[in-house]
Amino acid sequence: MSRIGNLKIILPEKVDVVFNRESGEITVKGPRGEVDDIFLNGFEIVKEDIFITVKIKPQKDNCGKEDSFQGLYRTILQNMIIGVTKGFEKKLELIGVGYKAVMNGPNILELDLGYSHKILFVLPKEVVCKVENEKGKNIIIILNGNEKYLVGQIAAKIKSLRSVEPYKGKGFRYLGETIKLKAGKTTATKK
Repeated sequence: MSRIGNLKIILPEKVDVVFNRESGEITVKGPRGEVDDIFLNGFEIVKEDIFITVKIKPQKDNCGKEDSFQGLYRTILQNMIIGVTKGFEKKLELIGVGYKAVMNGPNILELDLGYSHKILFVLPKEVVCKVENEKGKNIIIILNGNEKYLVGQIAAKIKSLRSVEPYKGKGFRYLGETIKLKAGKTTATKK
C-alpha cells in the first residue's frame, strides 16, 4: 500500500484534468498551457469536488506492480498541475573569466566556454530561457517551463557542457550550489 499514492491532490481553480480510460492518456490544462502524459492501464483518475486521487483499477490479473507505480503517477500528476499553474524554474550560474552566454533568437543559447568554438545549444519550444548578464557579476541563465523533468534535463545538459572545475570552481553550477574545492599542489620543502 502506497502512502504517497493514496494522498489526495487539490485541484486549483482554472485547471482541468481530462483522463482517457482506454488509452491511459491524461491532459492537464491550466493558465500557463497544456501538459500531456500516458499512464499504465491499471490506473484511473478519480475526481471528488476539488480533489483528485490516483486509484488502482480492481482487476483479477493485478501482478503487484501497480502498487509500486501509484506513488510515482500521483507525483507526476501533481507536477503536471503545478506546471500549468506556477511552472518550474532552474537557475544556472556561469563562473569564469571570458565565459559568455547570449540568447541568439528565441530558442538558441550561444555559449562561449573557453573552447576553440562557440556552442549553439538549441532549446525545445517548451522551455523558455533568459540570460542575466550584469557587469561585475556572474552570468545567470534562467530556464522556465511547464514540465519539471524537461526543465531539469535541459539544465543538466547545459551544466554538462562545462562542469565545475575542482580547483578554481570555474564552470556551470546551480544557483546557490556550494562546491568543495581541492587544495591543489603544495610547494615542496627544501632540505
